[in-house]
Amino acid sequence: MKYPPIISKFPHFLHGGDYNPDQWLKHPKAIDEDFRLMDLSGCNTFSLGIFAWTSYEPEEGKFNFDWLDMIMDRLAKKGYNAILATPSGARPAWMAMKYPEVLRVSRSGLRETYNNRHNHCWTSPVYREKVNIINTKLAERYKYHPALGAWHVSNEYNGECLCDLCLKSWYEWLRKKYKTIDNLNECWWTYFWSHNYTAWEQIDPRDGCVDGLRLDWARFITWQCCDFMKHEIVPLKKLTPAAKVTANMMGFFNGLDYWRVAEVCDFIADDSYPSWYKPDDNSDTGSFQGMAHDMHRSMKGGKPFVLMESCPSATNWQPYHRLKRPGVHKREMLQAIAHGADATMYFQYRKGMGSCEKFHGAVIDHVGHEKTRVFKEVSEIGKIHRKLDAVIGTSTKSEVAIVNDWESNWALDYSAGPTNASKKYIENCHSMYRTFWKSGVSVDVIESTCSFDKYRLLVLPMLFMLKKGFAERIDKFVSDGGTVIATYLTGIVDDHDRCFTGGWPGCGLRKVFGLWNEEIDGITPDDKQQVVAVKGNELNLKGKFEVYDYCERIHLEGAKVLAVYGNDFYSGEPAITVNRHGKGKVYYMAARTEDDFLMKLSSAVMEDLKIRKILQKTLPDGVTAQMRTDGKREFVFVLNFKSKKQTVDLGKEKFKDMLTGETVKHSLKLEADGSAVLERIF
Repeated sequence: MKYPPIISKFPHFLHGGDYNPDQWLKHPKAIDEDFRLMDLSGCNTFSLGIFAWTSYEPEEGKFNFDWLDMIMDRLAKKGYNAILATPSGARPAWMAMKYPEVLRVSRSGLRETYNNRHNHCWTSPVYREKVNIINTKLAERYKYHPALGAWHVSNEYNGECLCDLCLKSWYEWLRKKYKTIDNLNECWWTYFWSHNYTAWEQIDPRDGCVDGLRLDWARFITWQCCDFMKHEIVPLKKLTPAAKVTANMMGFFNGLDYWRVAEVCDFIADDSYPSWYKPDDNSDTGSFQGMAHDMHRSMKGGKPFVLMESCPSATNWQPYHRLKRPGVHKREMLQAIAHGADATMYFQYRKGMGSCEKFHGAVIDHVGHEKTRVFKEVSEIGKIHRKLDAVIGTSTKSEVAIVNDWESNWALDYSAGPTNASKKYIENCHSMYRTFWKSGVSVDVIESTCSFDKYRLLVLPMLFMLKKGFAERIDKFVSDGGTVIATYLTGIVDDHDRCFTGGWPGCGLRKVFGLWNEEIDGITPDDKQQVVAVKGNELNLKGKFEVYDYCERIHLEGAKVLAVYGNDFYSGEPAITVNRHGKGKVYYMAARTEDDFLMKLSSAVMEDLKIRKILQKTLPDGVTAQMRTDGKREFVFVLNFKSKKQTVDLGKEKFKDMLTGETVKHSLKLEADGSAVLERIF
């Protein structure tokens, strides 16, 4: 399938980034140089005005857009695009001083002072009015401007406020959801510690002993953010209905359920700052980035997304200001494209002279010319983009999906136990994802409410919470011939974070999985436990494998054993099982195992299902292959995450190197931290 370009008038890769000319208005020669260097850098798209509110409105009601007119006109003259931002991420000082209600109230009950950014109250009628005014003026002024490509709403939404206005909104949200206080008490199981409420106003979101309360507060914050986003978008959609709107996310940021944010966006945008710290092997970082990219692609059913922020070299706020080694920047940008990005954008285009990000990497460094290593690498990406126009709008066909659910993660985090030291939900999702990434198998990363129809294999890592209807959908998926790999801590609580009674996994999955989970053992670092493959098991697994953190004592109710525990009082009891249910199968891992076992298990399951690998032959360690297709042409991205040269066996297939035009067959040689883009020749 092929999707339309993100900016409809521009069927090419978007390349550029955050541009802040408002910081350089007293240095016009720098702005002139910026435009001269745009052509040389291959940049064509710029996010404007993200933190420019004071430059737009230095005094209340007095607006100045002359400088933005000049920038927009110059971009249009060159045929470049503006992703114009609304400036709500940082309000002016005059507003905070005159209208203190726009500032948030902290958990200690104190009104925050004017400082930093993102400390504005989403509920405040004053702030909403001011945001509506500035957004309306921007939309009115630039609705017909040829440079306008899309809208960038605010910046990296996050945070919470406990002012009286937000608390009133919280009570209303609860009343709408639960109808009666008695219903809320039952759903939250508030009888513990005499917490059953008799009035809505008694419900303090800072109370940490009611798990359902904490879960709903996190949901409320996401709802509140999305409600504010919708408020921001109203004048934009009214005045520029054809322009698409997005908000930049931050990977697996825990503060918002990004699946709900995605529903408000026309296309997905993400900010990505991987730390390539390891001198020899960055495959773990690479696979984690792949998982994040696959999730952002999956959020709109496979539509291409925008890498809105990345760094062309060193990121100043990370623990180590490590420069990207030769090849790393190119590989990072091609990896984003391989997983579905139709844009590679940076923070930032020109490096600022002062304040807290003055050392953050940029296309144009403080020296101000094109003769730097980083500028040359950015220019190389611009040249590569022009060779990859055929990739624009293409999609990824995945037979495998991993379920990563924000609310399930929250529910697990907010539960005291089991084993608080090592829950590691995202890390466990990554461990499961990494096995497919290493094999060069396309994966979608979805949430539990997504459709399962197009998949043959679903992976459920620690799906602690089961939302309404999920168990029935899994039952149907497996009954109709689908395969599931599920891990420990799956099906423990309902969507109010109440434990299922009647045996785990709950809500009917006990029958689907063919087992009963009686109890969970938290393994300390000093415990020695292992799983041992049983002879003659149907996947032909062999060997002994170490176990960490979690062991569940399970009882078979139709499932067959693949491996048993090797130590302790439950030695010999089942640890890894398979259950035939209808036309399909469920594999269950009752223990957290080492990666070697995960690789063996997933490889055996993929072989049993004949899951398609992007390249036929086994990939070298540290190399992955990812693919995009329009249904006819197949574009294969081969990426080396090790700092040594590697050779990839291509078998009998032939490819065209899209960057050199040469035919590649038999094998592909990759430089250290190298990458290649191939088109399959049929």
